Amino acid sequence: METLTRSGRAVRLGATALGLAMLLAGTAWGSDDHFPFGPFRMYSTSDPPDAPAPDTRVEGVDRTGAVVDLDQDATGIRRAEIEGQQSRYVAEPDRLRQVADAYAERHPDAAGLVEVRIVIR
Repeated sequence: METLTRSGRAVRLGATALGLAMLLAGTAWGSDDHFPFGPFRMYSTSDPPDAPAPDTRVEGVDRTGAVVDLDQDATGIRRAEIEGQQSRYVAEPDRLRQVADAYAERHPDAAGLVEVRIVIR
């Protein structure tokens, strides 16, 4: 095994010190956006056992009156994308047209949707 040169050792120590400094700064002042150097909130906090756990779903109603579950398999849109932009969907309900269009593209033979709604249970 070869011995590190003095400059090689200095580079490794500098990179290690920089990485540790970034981890320390991320822990003190970081957010989820700074991952992997910031604290990942999902793992660093907890909710009380009796706190509500809302379940967000997207449903549609087709021309026949049937309720259609507009999940990722039906539309290609992940639930997290809907949840992350929920306030935008509330402010601009016309954005739900994108969900209906994605469903129609994946299910061209299905009855058209007349209503799309976000349901929180």
